[in-house]
Amino acid sequence: MSVNTNNAYGKISISDLSIAKVASRTALESYGIVEMVSRRFTDNLAALLKKDVGGKGVKVTTSGNRIYIDVYVIIKYGVSIIAVAESLKEAIKYKVEGFTGMIVDTVNVNVIGVKL
Repeated sequence: MSVNTNNAYGKISISDLSIAKVASRTALESYGIVEMVSRRFTDNLAALLKKDVGGKGVKVTTSGNRIYIDVYVIIKYGVSIIAVAESLKEAIKYKVEGFTGMIVDTVNVNVIGVKL
């Protein structure tokens, strides 16, 4: 699926994969995030075959001009999970809204593990 909008010059369509890549990059740049975790077996298989799947650990769902994002991460041991998750949610919301010009309705952070 994709997010679509129209303006005076025509139609703009942004793919879910593009949004997922922005969210993934933002997460990896955030303090306390060690790595993104694949949410499906096929993502792991693609990583083994060295195929760039992009947006690893991110699931994007769109409805109209609203965007819903689920992020699957491993957090660094010793940091406040609540603080890192809240910071990550705000960073992803800010970057994706700036990138797409659309409204990010929900960002769900799923902490899969902790790494030393």
